[in-house]
Amino acid sequence: MKDVIQRFGAAMFVPVLLFPAAGMLLGFTVMLLNKDLFPWAVPGSTWHSVSTILLQSSLAVFKNMSLIFAIGLPIALAKMASGRAVLATLVSYITFNYVIGGILQFWGADLGVNYVAGERGLTDIGGILTLDTNLLGAIIIAGISVWVHNRYFERKLPNWAAVFGGTPLVVIISFPIMIVLAIVTCFFWPSIQDGINNLQTFLVNAGSVGVWLFTLLERLLIPTGLHHFVYGPVFYGPVAVDGGTVAYWIQHIQEFAASGAPLTEQFPQGGLMLTGMGKVFGCTGIAMALYSTAKKENKKMVMGLVLGAALTAILTGITEPIEFTFLFIAPALFALHALLSATMATLAYTMGISGNFQTGLIDFVFQNWLPLGANHMGTYVIQIVIGLSFTAIYFFLFRTLILKYNIMTPGRDNSEAKLYTKADYKASKSDTADNAPAIDSSQAVAFIEGLGGSGNIELLTNCATRLRIKVKDPDQVKPTAYFQQKGAVNVVRNGDSFQIIVGLTVPQVKEEMAQVLQTYY
Repeated sequence: MKDVIQRFGAAMFVPVLLFPAAGMLLGFTVMLLNKDLFPWAVPGSTWHSVSTILLQSSLAVFKNMSLIFAIGLPIALAKMASGRAVLATLVSYITFNYVIGGILQFWGADLGVNYVAGERGLTDIGGILTLDTNLLGAIIIAGISVWVHNRYFERKLPNWAAVFGGTPLVVIISFPIMIVLAIVTCFFWPSIQDGINNLQTFLVNAGSVGVWLFTLLERLLIPTGLHHFVYGPVFYGPVAVDGGTVAYWIQHIQEFAASGAPLTEQFPQGGLMLTGMGKVFGCTGIAMALYSTAKKENKKMVMGLVLGAALTAILTGITEPIEFTFLFIAPALFALHALLSATMATLAYTMGISGNFQTGLIDFVFQNWLPLGANHMGTYVIQIVIGLSFTAIYFFLFRTLILKYNIMTPGRDNSEAKLYTKADYKASKSDTADNAPAIDSSQAVAFIEGLGGSGNIELLTNCATRLRIKVKDPDQVKPTAYFQQKGAVNVVRNGDSFQIIVGLTVPQVKEEMAQVLQTYY
Protein backbone atom coordinates (compact mmCIF):
# COMPACT_ATOMS: atom_id res chain seq x y z
CA MET A 1 0.00 0.00 0.00
CA LYS A 2 2.82 2.39 0.86
CA ASP A 3 4.40 1.77 -2.56
CA VAL A 4 1.09 2.61 -4.25
CA ILE A 5 0.71 5.83 -2.26
CA GLN A 6 4.30 6.87 -2.97
CA ARG A 7 3.80 6.13 -6.65
CA PHE A 8 0.76 8.39 -6.76
CA GLY A 9 2.70 11.09 -4.95
CA ALA A 10 5.52 10.90 -7.48
CA ALA A 11 3.05 10.95 -10.37
CA MET A 12 1.58 14.21 -9.09
CA PHE A 13 4.81 15.95 -10.07
CA VAL A 14 4.01 15.51 -13.76
CA PRO A 15 1.23 18.13 -13.79
CA VAL A 16 2.61 20.14 -10.84
CA LEU A 17 5.77 21.01 -12.76
CA LEU A 18 3.62 23.02 -15.19
CA PHE A 19 2.59 25.50 -12.51
CA PRO A 20 5.79 27.50 -11.92
CA ALA A 21 6.08 28.63 -15.55
CA ALA A 22 2.41 29.61 -15.74
CA GLY A 23 2.67 31.34 -12.37
CA MET A 24 5.73 33.33 -13.42
CA LEU A 25 3.94 34.55 -16.54
CA LEU A 26 0.87 35.55 -14.57
CA GLY A 27 2.84 37.41 -11.91
CA PHE A 28 4.73 39.26 -14.63
CA THR A 29 1.54 40.26 -16.49
CA VAL A 30 -0.16 41.41 -13.28
CA MET A 31 2.83 43.68 -12.74
CA LEU A 32 2.46 45.00 -16.31
CA LEU A 33 -1.16 45.89 -15.57
CA ASN A 34 -0.21 47.87 -12.47
CA LYS A 35 -0.90 51.55 -13.28
CA ASP A 36 1.36 52.68 -10.44
CA LEU A 37 4.30 51.11 -12.27
CA PHE A 38 3.05 51.63 -15.82
CA PRO A 39 0.75 54.69 -16.06
CA TRP A 40 -0.09 53.84 -19.65
CA ALA A 41 -1.66 50.48 -18.62
CA VAL A 42 -5.19 51.84 -18.95
CA PRO A 43 -8.18 49.85 -20.24
CA GLY A 44 -8.48 50.15 -24.01
CA SER A 45 -4.76 50.66 -24.62
CA THR A 46 -2.74 48.19 -26.65
CA TRP A 47 -0.48 47.64 -23.63
CA HIS A 48 -3.46 46.73 -21.44
CA SER A 49 -5.00 44.44 -24.09
CA VAL A 50 -1.81 42.48 -24.76
CA SER A 51 -1.07 42.11 -21.04
CA THR A 52 -4.61 40.90 -20.40
CA ILE A 53 -4.29 38.27 -23.14
CA LEU A 54 -1.05 37.03 -21.54
CA LEU A 55 -2.72 36.98 -18.13
CA GLN A 56 -5.64 34.91 -19.40
CA SER A 57 -3.29 32.47 -21.12
CA SER A 58 -1.40 31.87 -17.89
CA LEU A 59 -4.69 31.21 -16.08
CA ALA A 60 -5.48 28.39 -18.51
CA VAL A 61 -3.43 25.96 -16.44
CA PHE A 62 -4.89 26.96 -13.08
CA LYS A 63 -8.50 27.06 -14.28
CA ASN A 64 -8.26 23.49 -15.62
CA MET A 65 -6.23 21.84 -12.87
CA SER A 66 -8.54 18.85 -12.41
CA LEU A 67 -8.42 18.02 -16.11
CA ILE A 68 -4.65 18.49 -16.20
CA PHE A 69 -4.19 16.16 -13.23
CA ALA A 70 -6.50 13.56 -14.76
CA ILE A 71 -4.48 13.35 -17.97
CA GLY A 72 -1.09 14.01 -16.34
CA LEU A 73 -1.07 11.20 -13.80
CA PRO A 74 -1.23 8.35 -16.37
CA ILE A 75 2.07 9.52 -17.86
CA ALA A 76 3.81 8.31 -14.70
CA LEU A 77 1.41 5.55 -13.65
CA ALA A 78 0.99 3.57 -16.87
CA LYS A 79 3.26 0.54 -17.20
CA MET A 80 3.24 0.61 -20.98
CA ALA A 81 2.09 2.89 -23.83
CA SER A 82 1.63 5.85 -21.49
CA GLY A 83 0.40 8.07 -24.33
CA ARG A 84 -2.51 5.73 -25.01
CA ALA A 85 -3.22 5.56 -21.27
CA VAL A 86 -3.57 9.35 -21.29
CA LEU A 87 -6.10 9.16 -24.14
CA ALA A 88 -8.13 6.45 -22.39
CA THR A 89 -8.12 8.42 -19.12
CA LEU A 90 -9.25 11.60 -20.86
CA VAL A 91 -12.23 9.75 -22.37
CA SER A 92 -13.07 8.18 -19.01
CA TYR A 93 -12.85 11.47 -17.14
CA ILE A 94 -15.05 13.27 -19.66
CA THR A 95 -17.56 10.38 -19.58
CA PHE A 96 -17.64 10.50 -15.78
CA ASN A 97 -18.44 14.22 -15.78
CA TYR A 98 -20.98 14.00 -18.62
CA VAL A 99 -22.95 11.40 -16.66
CA ILE A 100 -22.85 13.58 -13.53
CA GLY A 101 -23.94 16.61 -15.51
CA GLY A 102 -26.86 14.71 -17.03
CA ILE A 103 -28.03 13.36 -13.67
CA LEU A 104 -27.90 16.80 -12.08
CA GLN A 105 -29.74 18.37 -15.01
CA PHE A 106 -32.75 16.11 -14.48
CA TRP A 107 -32.59 15.18 -10.80
CA GLY A 108 -30.32 17.82 -9.23
CA ALA A 109 -33.11 19.26 -7.05
CA ASP A 110 -33.90 15.81 -5.63
CA LEU A 111 -30.24 15.42 -4.70
CA GLY A 112 -30.13 18.82 -3.02
CA VAL A 113 -27.98 20.40 -5.75
CA ASN A 114 -28.90 23.69 -7.40
CA TYR A 115 -27.79 22.96 -10.96
CA VAL A 116 -26.85 26.52 -11.93
CA ALA A 117 -23.54 27.72 -13.35
CA GLY A 118 -21.53 29.57 -10.73
CA GLU A 119 -23.18 27.75 -7.81
CA ARG A 120 -20.74 26.64 -5.12
CA GLY A 121 -19.96 22.94 -5.45
CA LEU A 122 -20.28 23.00 -9.25
CA THR A 123 -17.59 23.61 -11.84
CA ASP A 124 -17.03 23.58 -15.60
CA ILE A 125 -14.74 20.84 -16.91
CA GLY A 126 -14.23 20.76 -20.65
CA GLY A 127 -17.49 22.64 -21.16
CA ILE A 128 -19.42 20.28 -18.86
CA LEU A 129 -21.21 21.70 -15.80
CA THR A 130 -20.56 19.04 -13.15
CA LEU A 131 -19.88 18.46 -9.47
CA ASP A 132 -16.59 19.96 -8.33
CA THR A 133 -14.83 16.77 -7.20
CA ASN A 134 -11.58 18.66 -7.73
CA LEU A 135 -8.22 16.92 -7.35
CA LEU A 136 -9.71 13.92 -5.54
CA GLY A 137 -12.02 13.08 -8.40
CA ALA A 138 -9.22 13.46 -10.94
CA ILE A 139 -6.92 11.15 -8.97
CA ILE A 140 -9.59 8.48 -8.50
CA ILE A 141 -10.63 8.45 -12.16
CA ALA A 142 -7.02 8.47 -13.36
CA GLY A 143 -6.13 5.66 -10.96
CA ILE A 144 -9.01 3.45 -12.10
CA SER A 145 -8.42 4.16 -15.77
CA VAL A 146 -4.70 3.38 -15.49
CA TRP A 147 -5.48 0.18 -13.57
CA VAL A 148 -7.79 -0.93 -16.40
CA HIS A 149 -5.15 0.10 -18.96
CA ASN A 150 -2.34 -1.81 -17.24
CA ARG A 151 -4.52 -4.90 -16.89
CA TYR A 152 -6.25 -5.06 -20.28
CA PHE A 153 -4.25 -3.02 -22.79
CA GLU A 154 -2.22 -6.05 -23.96
CA ARG A 155 -5.13 -8.50 -23.71
CA LYS A 156 -5.36 -10.56 -26.89
CA LEU A 157 -8.81 -10.72 -28.51
CA PRO A 158 -10.13 -13.10 -31.18
CA ASN A 159 -9.27 -12.09 -34.73
CA TRP A 160 -12.85 -10.95 -35.45
CA ALA A 161 -12.67 -8.56 -32.48
CA ALA A 162 -9.04 -7.49 -32.84
CA VAL A 163 -10.08 -3.97 -33.89
CA PHE A 164 -11.35 -3.45 -30.33
CA GLY A 165 -8.04 -4.35 -28.73
CA GLY A 166 -5.74 -1.95 -26.91
CA THR A 167 -7.12 1.50 -26.07
CA PRO A 168 -10.68 0.82 -27.36
CA LEU A 169 -10.89 -2.20 -25.03
CA VAL A 170 -9.74 -0.07 -22.11
CA VAL A 171 -12.39 2.55 -22.88
CA ILE A 172 -15.12 -0.10 -23.31
CA ILE A 173 -14.31 -1.69 -19.93
CA SER A 174 -14.02 1.70 -18.22
CA PHE A 175 -17.35 3.00 -19.57
CA PRO A 176 -19.74 1.11 -17.21
CA ILE A 177 -17.34 1.75 -14.32
CA MET A 178 -17.52 5.50 -14.98
CA ILE A 179 -21.34 5.38 -15.05
CA VAL A 180 -21.49 3.61 -11.68
CA LEU A 181 -18.93 5.98 -10.17
CA ALA A 182 -20.84 8.99 -11.47
CA ILE A 183 -24.10 7.77 -9.92
CA VAL A 184 -22.41 7.08 -6.59
CA THR A 185 -20.71 10.49 -6.70
CA CYS A 186 -24.01 12.29 -7.25
CA PHE A 187 -25.47 10.69 -4.12
CA PHE A 188 -22.49 11.01 -1.77
CA TRP A 189 -20.32 13.92 -2.93
CA PRO A 190 -22.63 16.75 -1.74
CA SER A 191 -22.25 15.43 1.84
CA ILE A 192 -18.49 15.12 1.38
CA GLN A 193 -18.44 18.68 0.06
CA ASP A 194 -20.18 19.87 3.23
CA GLY A 195 -17.45 18.17 5.27
CA ILE A 196 -14.77 19.83 3.15
CA ASN A 197 -16.41 23.21 3.70
CA ASN A 198 -16.32 22.62 7.46
CA LEU A 199 -12.66 21.64 7.22
CA GLN A 200 -11.92 24.85 5.33
CA THR A 201 -13.53 26.85 8.13
CA PHE A 202 -11.50 24.97 10.73
CA LEU A 203 -8.19 25.59 8.98
CA VAL A 204 -8.90 29.30 8.62
CA ASN A 205 -9.88 29.57 12.28
CA ALA A 206 -6.84 27.54 13.38
CA GLY A 207 -4.63 30.49 12.42
CA SER A 208 -1.01 30.31 13.56
CA VAL A 209 -1.44 26.89 15.19
CA GLY A 210 -2.70 25.46 11.91
CA VAL A 211 0.21 26.98 9.98
CA TRP A 212 2.75 25.52 12.44
CA LEU A 213 1.28 22.00 12.46
CA PHE A 214 0.82 21.89 8.69
CA THR A 215 4.37 23.07 7.93
CA LEU A 216 5.89 20.70 10.50
CA LEU A 217 4.04 17.67 9.13
CA GLU A 218 4.82 18.57 5.51
CA ARG A 219 8.55 18.61 6.30
CA LEU A 220 8.66 15.55 8.56
CA LEU A 221 7.02 13.29 5.97
CA ILE A 222 9.55 14.03 3.23
CA PRO A 223 11.66 10.91 3.97
CA THR A 224 8.61 8.69 3.45
CA GLY A 225 7.51 10.41 0.24
CA LEU A 226 4.04 10.85 1.73
CA HIS A 227 4.35 14.62 2.09
CA HIS A 228 2.64 14.95 -1.31
CA PHE A 229 -0.57 13.85 0.38
CA VAL A 230 -0.23 16.53 3.03
CA TYR A 231 0.27 19.54 0.80
CA GLY A 232 -1.45 18.25 -2.38
CA PRO A 233 -5.06 18.48 -1.15
CA VAL A 234 -4.32 21.93 0.32
CA PHE A 235 -2.32 23.47 -2.53
CA TYR A 236 -4.18 21.85 -5.43
CA GLY A 237 -7.35 20.42 -3.84
CA PRO A 238 -10.35 21.82 -1.98
CA VAL A 239 -9.24 21.21 1.62
CA ALA A 240 -8.38 24.84 2.50
CA VAL A 241 -10.24 26.75 -0.21
CA ASP A 242 -12.25 25.76 -3.30
CA GLY A 243 -9.91 24.91 -6.15
CA GLY A 244 -6.79 24.82 -3.97
CA THR A 245 -4.71 27.61 -2.47
CA VAL A 246 -2.36 27.90 -5.47
CA ALA A 247 -5.12 28.37 -8.04
CA TYR A 248 -7.11 30.66 -5.75
CA TRP A 249 -4.12 32.92 -5.15
CA ILE A 250 -3.31 33.07 -8.85
CA GLN A 251 -6.89 33.80 -9.90
CA HIS A 252 -7.31 36.61 -7.33
CA ILE A 253 -3.82 38.05 -7.47
CA GLN A 254 -5.03 41.25 -9.14
CA GLU A 255 -7.46 41.85 -6.27
CA PHE A 256 -4.79 41.23 -3.65
CA ALA A 257 -2.39 43.55 -5.47
CA ALA A 258 -4.91 46.37 -5.71
CA SER A 259 -5.88 46.28 -2.04
CA GLY A 260 -3.78 47.68 0.79
CA ALA A 261 -5.46 45.46 3.41
CA PRO A 262 -3.16 42.99 5.20
CA LEU A 263 -2.61 39.86 3.15
CA THR A 264 -3.55 37.62 6.07
CA GLU A 265 -6.95 39.30 6.11
CA GLN A 266 -7.43 39.05 2.36
CA PHE A 267 -6.29 35.43 2.15
CA PRO A 268 -5.69 33.74 5.53
CA GLN A 269 -5.40 30.33 3.85
CA GLY A 270 -2.15 31.55 2.28
CA GLY A 271 -0.42 30.94 5.60
CA LEU A 272 -0.40 27.25 4.68
CA MET A 273 1.76 28.09 1.67
CA LEU A 274 4.63 29.57 3.69
CA THR A 275 6.47 26.22 3.55
CA GLY A 276 8.88 27.77 1.05
CA MET A 277 10.35 29.96 3.78
CA GLY A 278 12.25 26.98 5.14
CA LYS A 279 13.33 25.99 1.64
CA VAL A 280 14.73 29.39 0.67
CA PHE A 281 16.13 30.71 3.95
CA GLY A 282 16.55 27.49 5.94
CA CYS A 283 18.43 25.52 3.31
CA THR A 284 20.75 28.49 2.82
CA GLY A 285 21.78 28.30 6.47
CA ILE A 286 22.14 24.52 6.29
CA ALA A 287 24.37 24.75 3.23
CA MET A 288 26.58 27.32 4.94
CA ALA A 289 26.87 25.08 8.01
CA LEU A 290 27.78 22.02 5.96
CA TYR A 291 30.48 23.95 4.16
CA SER A 292 31.92 25.62 7.27
CA THR A 293 32.24 22.33 9.18
CA ALA A 294 33.96 20.39 6.38
CA LYS A 295 37.67 19.66 6.65
CA LYS A 296 39.89 22.19 4.96
CA GLU A 297 41.08 19.73 2.33
CA ASN A 298 37.45 18.80 1.50
CA LYS A 299 35.95 22.29 1.34
CA LYS A 300 36.28 22.57 -2.42
CA MET A 301 34.46 19.27 -2.90
CA VAL A 302 31.75 20.21 -0.42
CA MET A 303 31.32 23.62 -2.06
CA GLY A 304 30.62 21.93 -5.38
CA LEU A 305 28.05 19.70 -3.75
CA VAL A 306 26.41 22.26 -1.49
CA LEU A 307 26.29 25.14 -3.98
CA GLY A 308 24.25 23.25 -6.55
CA ALA A 309 21.96 21.71 -3.95
CA ALA A 310 21.40 25.05 -2.20
CA LEU A 311 20.66 26.89 -5.45
CA THR A 312 18.16 24.18 -6.40
CA ALA A 313 16.36 24.61 -3.07
CA ILE A 314 16.51 28.41 -3.09
CA LEU A 315 15.37 28.95 -6.67
CA THR A 316 12.90 26.09 -7.21
CA GLY A 317 11.96 24.91 -3.72
CA ILE A 318 13.12 21.35 -4.45
CA THR A 319 15.01 20.53 -1.26
CA GLU A 320 15.70 16.80 -1.42
CA PRO A 321 19.30 17.11 -2.70
CA ILE A 322 20.44 19.15 0.29
CA GLU A 323 18.13 17.60 2.91
CA PHE A 324 19.15 14.06 2.09
CA THR A 325 22.81 14.92 2.51
CA PHE A 326 22.30 14.93 6.27
CA LEU A 327 18.95 13.18 6.81
CA PHE A 328 20.28 9.65 7.09
CA ILE A 329 23.53 10.65 8.75
CA ALA A 330 21.83 12.65 11.49
CA PRO A 331 18.00 12.38 11.57
CA ALA A 332 17.95 14.72 14.58
CA LEU A 333 19.18 17.53 12.34
CA PHE A 334 16.30 16.89 9.96
CA ALA A 335 13.83 17.04 12.86
CA LEU A 336 15.40 20.36 13.90
CA HIS A 337 15.01 21.60 10.34
CA ALA A 338 11.30 20.74 10.40
CA LEU A 339 10.81 22.53 13.73
CA LEU A 340 12.66 25.65 12.58
CA SER A 341 10.82 25.71 9.25
CA ALA A 342 7.43 25.49 10.98
CA THR A 343 8.38 28.17 13.48
CA MET A 344 9.63 30.52 10.76
CA ALA A 345 6.43 30.11 8.72
CA THR A 346 4.29 30.72 11.78
CA LEU A 347 6.20 33.84 12.78
CA ALA A 348 5.91 35.19 9.25
CA TYR A 349 2.17 34.54 9.28
CA THR A 350 1.69 36.38 12.57
CA MET A 351 3.51 39.35 11.01
CA GLY A 352 0.95 39.57 8.22
CA ILE A 353 2.60 37.47 5.50
CA SER A 354 0.45 35.32 3.23
CA GLY A 355 0.72 34.24 -0.39
CA ASN A 356 2.08 31.66 -2.76
CA PHE A 357 5.37 30.98 -0.98
CA GLN A 358 5.32 27.18 -1.17
CA THR A 359 8.18 26.74 -3.66
CA GLY A 360 11.32 28.81 -4.21
CA LEU A 361 12.66 32.28 -4.86
CA ILE A 362 11.49 32.37 -8.47
CA ASP A 363 7.86 32.14 -7.38
CA PHE A 364 8.54 34.43 -4.41
CA VAL A 365 9.50 37.15 -6.87
CA PHE A 366 7.10 36.61 -9.77
CA GLN A 367 3.97 35.52 -7.92
CA ASN A 368 4.28 37.74 -4.86
CA TRP A 369 6.90 40.46 -4.56
CA LEU A 370 6.70 41.96 -8.05
CA PRO A 371 2.93 41.98 -8.64
CA LEU A 372 2.01 42.95 -5.04
CA GLY A 373 5.03 45.05 -4.12
CA ALA A 374 3.35 48.42 -4.70
CA ASN A 375 0.92 48.01 -1.79
CA HIS A 376 2.68 45.37 0.30
CA MET A 377 6.41 46.07 0.09
CA GLY A 378 6.61 46.75 3.83
CA THR A 379 5.23 43.27 4.53
CA TYR A 380 7.76 41.69 2.20
CA VAL A 381 10.65 43.57 3.83
CA ILE A 382 9.54 42.06 7.16
CA GLN A 383 9.42 38.64 5.51
CA ILE A 384 12.99 38.97 4.22
CA VAL A 385 14.23 40.15 7.64
CA ILE A 386 12.57 37.15 9.32
CA GLY A 387 13.99 34.82 6.68
CA LEU A 388 17.56 36.10 6.95
CA SER A 389 17.36 35.97 10.75
CA PHE A 390 16.42 32.30 10.52
CA THR A 391 19.24 31.71 8.03
CA ALA A 392 21.60 32.83 10.80
CA ILE A 393 19.79 30.69 13.38
CA TYR A 394 20.00 27.66 11.08
CA PHE A 395 23.69 28.25 10.47
CA PHE A 396 24.75 28.60 14.10
CA LEU A 397 22.54 25.76 15.40
CA PHE A 398 23.58 23.29 12.69
CA ARG A 399 27.23 24.25 12.93
CA THR A 400 27.23 23.96 16.72
CA LEU A 401 25.51 20.57 16.76
CA ILE A 402 27.68 19.13 13.97
CA LEU A 403 30.87 20.11 15.77
CA LYS A 404 29.69 19.28 19.31
CA TYR A 405 28.47 15.78 18.45
CA ASN A 406 31.05 15.21 15.70
CA ILE A 407 28.37 14.42 13.12
CA MET A 408 29.99 13.08 9.97
CA THR A 409 28.34 15.34 7.43
CA PRO A 410 29.90 15.49 3.93
CA GLY A 411 33.56 16.48 3.99
CA ARG A 412 34.18 15.68 7.67
CA ASP A 413 35.66 12.24 7.11
CA ASN A 414 36.66 9.90 4.31
CA SER A 415 33.92 7.32 4.74
CA GLU A 416 31.80 5.92 1.93
CA ALA A 417 28.88 8.09 3.06
CA LYS A 418 30.52 11.19 1.66
CA LEU A 419 29.20 12.61 -1.57
CA TYR A 420 31.33 12.37 -4.68
CA THR A 421 32.08 15.09 -7.19
CA LYS A 422 32.32 14.54 -10.91
CA ALA A 423 36.11 14.46 -10.55
CA ASP A 424 35.81 11.72 -7.92
CA TYR A 425 33.63 9.72 -10.27
CA LYS A 426 36.13 9.99 -13.13
CA ALA A 427 39.00 9.12 -10.82
CA SER A 428 37.21 6.06 -9.50
CA LYS A 429 36.59 4.84 -13.04
CA SER A 430 40.23 5.21 -14.00
CA ASP A 431 41.39 3.54 -10.78
CA THR A 432 39.23 0.46 -11.34
CA ALA A 433 39.58 0.20 -15.10
CA ASP A 434 42.29 -2.43 -14.93
CA ASN A 435 40.63 -4.53 -12.25
CA ALA A 436 36.93 -4.45 -13.13
CA PRO A 437 34.98 -5.49 -16.18
CA ALA A 438 33.96 -2.71 -18.52
CA ILE A 439 30.39 -1.48 -18.15
CA ASP A 440 28.23 0.93 -20.06
CA SER A 441 29.12 4.50 -19.06
CA SER A 442 25.47 5.53 -19.17
CA GLN A 443 24.18 6.50 -15.74
CA ALA A 444 20.87 4.78 -16.45
CA VAL A 445 22.56 1.49 -17.34
CA ALA A 446 24.87 1.79 -14.33
CA PHE A 447 21.89 2.23 -12.01
CA ILE A 448 20.14 -0.79 -13.52
CA GLU A 449 23.24 -2.91 -12.97
CA GLY A 450 23.56 -1.58 -9.43
CA LEU A 451 19.96 -2.60 -8.73
CA GLY A 452 20.72 -6.19 -9.65
CA GLY A 453 19.90 -6.01 -13.34
CA SER A 454 16.66 -5.56 -15.24
CA GLY A 455 15.25 -8.84 -13.97
CA ASN A 456 15.43 -7.62 -10.39
CA ILE A 457 13.50 -4.38 -10.95
CA GLU A 458 9.79 -4.72 -10.22
CA LEU A 459 8.71 -1.08 -10.18
CA LEU A 460 10.34 2.15 -11.38
CA THR A 461 9.06 5.71 -11.04
CA ASN A 462 10.34 9.09 -9.91
CA CYS A 463 9.44 12.29 -8.09
CA ALA A 464 11.14 15.68 -8.47
CA THR A 465 14.66 14.53 -7.58
CA ARG A 466 14.48 10.84 -6.69
CA LEU A 467 14.14 7.54 -8.48
CA ARG A 468 11.75 5.22 -6.65
CA ILE A 469 12.42 1.53 -7.22
CA LYS A 470 10.96 -1.69 -5.87
CA VAL A 471 13.16 -4.75 -6.38
CA LYS A 472 12.53 -8.48 -6.10
CA ASP A 473 15.71 -9.28 -4.15
CA PRO A 474 17.26 -6.45 -2.07
CA ASP A 475 20.43 -8.47 -1.53
CA GLN A 476 21.33 -8.04 -5.20
CA VAL A 477 21.46 -4.23 -4.87
CA LYS A 478 24.97 -2.82 -4.64
CA PRO A 479 26.23 -0.60 -1.78
CA THR A 480 25.39 3.09 -1.63
CA ALA A 481 28.94 4.05 -2.61
CA TYR A 482 28.44 2.41 -6.01
CA PHE A 483 25.50 4.67 -6.84
CA GLN A 484 27.29 7.74 -5.51
CA GLN A 485 30.20 6.98 -7.83
CA LYS A 486 27.70 6.95 -10.70
CA GLY A 487 26.44 10.42 -9.84
CA ALA A 488 23.75 9.81 -7.18
CA VAL A 489 23.56 11.97 -4.08
CA ASN A 490 22.48 9.15 -1.78
CA VAL A 491 20.37 6.00 -1.56
CA VAL A 492 17.45 5.42 0.81
CA ARG A 493 16.84 1.74 1.62
CA ASN A 494 13.65 0.34 3.12
CA GLY A 495 13.30 -3.39 2.60
CA ASP A 496 12.69 -4.00 -1.10
CA SER A 497 12.02 -0.30 -1.76
CA PHE A 498 14.84 2.04 -2.75
CA GLN A 499 15.08 5.75 -3.45
CA ILE A 500 18.08 6.96 -5.46
CA ILE A 501 18.51 10.72 -5.00
CA VAL A 502 19.67 11.99 -8.39
CA GLY A 503 18.70 15.67 -8.64
CA LEU A 504 16.76 17.67 -11.21
CA THR A 505 17.88 15.38 -14.07
CA VAL A 506 15.92 12.48 -12.60
CA PRO A 507 13.11 12.51 -15.26
CA GLN A 508 15.69 12.00 -18.03
CA VAL A 509 17.46 9.25 -16.08
CA LYS A 510 14.17 7.49 -15.39
CA GLU A 511 13.14 7.61 -19.05
CA GLU A 512 16.53 6.24 -20.14
CA MET A 513 16.20 3.41 -17.62
CA ALA A 514 12.66 2.68 -18.82
CA GLN A 515 13.87 2.45 -22.41
CA VAL A 516 16.62 0.04 -21.41
CA LEU A 517 14.07 -2.05 -19.51
CA GLN A 518 11.82 -1.92 -22.61
CA THR A 519 8.81 -0.85 -20.57
CA TYR A 520 7.39 2.27 -19.01
CA TYR A 521 6.55 2.26 -15.35
